Amino acid sequence: MKKYALVGTGGRAGLYISAIGGQWKENARMVAFCDSNQTRMDYANQLLQNEDAPPVSTWKAAQFEAMIRETRPDVVIVTTMDRTHDDYIVRALHAGCDVITEKPMTIDEQRALRILDAIEQTGKTVRVAFNYRYAPHHSKVRELLMNNTIGDVYSVHFEWLLNTEHGADYFRRWHREKRNSGGLLVHKSTHHFDLMNFWLNSYPQRVYAEGGLRFYGRENAEKRGVTQFYPRTHGYAAADDDPFALHMADNPQLKALYLDAEHEDNYWRDQSVFSDGITIEDTLSVLVKYQNQCQLSYSLNTYLPWEGLNVVFNGSQGRLEMKIVEKSYVNAGGERANEGSLESCDITVFPMFAAPWKADFTLGEGGHGGGDNAMLADLFGTPGHDPLQRAADHRAGAMSILTGIAGNISMQQQRPVNFNEFELVARLKKQ
Repeated sequence: MKKYALVGTGGRAGLYISAIGGQWKENARMVAFCDSNQTRMDYANQLLQNEDAPPVSTWKAAQFEAMIRETRPDVVIVTTMDRTHDDYIVRALHAGCDVITEKPMTIDEQRALRILDAIEQTGKTVRVAFNYRYAPHHSKVRELLMNNTIGDVYSVHFEWLLNTEHGADYFRRWHREKRNSGGLLVHKSTHHFDLMNFWLNSYPQRVYAEGGLRFYGRENAEKRGVTQFYPRTHGYAAADDDPFALHMADNPQLKALYLDAEHEDNYWRDQSVFSDGITIEDTLSVLVKYQNQCQLSYSLNTYLPWEGLNVVFNGSQGRLEMKIVEKSYVNAGGERANEGSLESCDITVFPMFAAPWKADFTLGEGGHGGGDNAMLADLFGTPGHDPLQRAADHRAGAMSILTGIAGNISMQQQRPVNFNEFELVARLKKQ
């Protein structure tokens, strides 16, 4: 049985806590939590006890190495703020642990190089928790393309829609500052760019991006005629009738995780999406040329009436289309099984000289159409042979974030960015 310690007990941590304390308790054991906030660690222990698992020791962030020495975990799970991922990953590797990290693996090339250095120096491993790979519908697309269903893929149009509940949520919390998250091209789109690498079995060659903050933020609201503003929802009457406000006091999970923990760190989880201080984009378009010569046009918008995606693949023998409508959710604000769950999903193949047909696939239970549970089984169970090769290591983590990093550089410098400009790409080729 492997022992696990978890650092960062915010919203993403619950997925791993319930899995290790519950379904996978015969394979895995949680031994410690680490965070800067004791209230959140106490809540994490409540989640463990809800699974009939015993509480574990809690350690403040400055005690990270001491935690590892005393509790001797085999694996450290990193679910902290994105900009701190590399710090905990590197320290865990040098302390003799393997690592499972939430996406994105990190937010810029220099941090990624630190992780690569530590892997090479220690011989330990890093897994990136790309649950979308395991979602049955995304796995089905991988299978169809691997089987040459539409021949060679020449172009892809990929449109991801975030709605006014989930999409707005990135502008309420720490993600709204690019220094923390790398912007949505890194934090959110790492999922989508990883899917592209996974689906096409190729990596990008060149990236060009455009983007801006067009809807959220005070200045944009003022242009639309808004005159009443507030800094956060809690304690401000002006937020009462705002559909963009997040009322944590009305949600037991958000209240326990964040509102009740504010006295320790002054972190506001419910900032107004129309306040100042937002430095990430909400409207993004990216063009990508892949090493296999496929062309991608990608867009991400965060203020739309429905949540989901449209993706189409154009190939030498036909076309593949997938449309998904996802249920709306707020991170840590409801049942975990509803996160990324589907209202509808259609995968249609249009052969060049034959009638179109619907691809069959079976959704599983839990979040992301069963993708969460399938990933957890791979992480904590006894995985068998996987012809789709869904497990993602540090290489997959690095190559997915590099598309977003290149996009950020492209927007800043107004030019295409070639992947051969990155030292990280050259280093990965030598591994």
